[in-house]
Amino acid sequence: MYRVGHGVPKNYVEAVRWYRKAADQGAALAQFDIGSMYANGQGVPKDNAQAANWFILAAAQGFPTAQASLGFMYGTGQGVPQDYAEALKWYRLAAVQGNAAAQFSLGLMYADAYGVAQNYIRAHMWFNLSASSGLTGAANARDSVAKKMTPQQIAEAQKLARDCQAQNFKGCD
Repeated sequence: MYRVGHGVPKNYVEAVRWYRKAADQGAALAQFDIGSMYANGQGVPKDNAQAANWFILAAAQGFPTAQASLGFMYGTGQGVPQDYAEALKWYRLAAVQGNAAAQFSLGLMYADAYGVAQNYIRAHMWFNLSASSGLTGAANARDSVAKKMTPQQIAEAQKLARDCQAQNFKGCD
């Protein structure tokens, strides 16, 4: 409520106070929210290392948005040492839960060979899944990768995406 000013005056410091109470009791969403507050410097000093610590707590409980955020942090070296293998791990955990941002990020990693061998089929598949989940820009990324692919590769990527969706994102990568 305090973070967005819903029914009360917007107050980031007060929001952090309430999030911390819930986070200390193990609430993954509150842990993620505190991490976001640190990442954005809202109610607390901007501190990516603190953000990562809170995201780790939420991600360990299976919270997909925290997992995707950790993937981003490891991929860019914000708050943690840059580590593409860790980024892939967290992106994959979030992607199989249907997190469109993580699916998009996996597409980028495969398209640009960040921590994996370049694989346009996998990139297309993940971009396609992300686009199906409604992420803005994912269809453009998919179409851009498709320009580098043969029609057979595109057909294979589309089949992989369909199969992945049919299996609720299990065994996709």
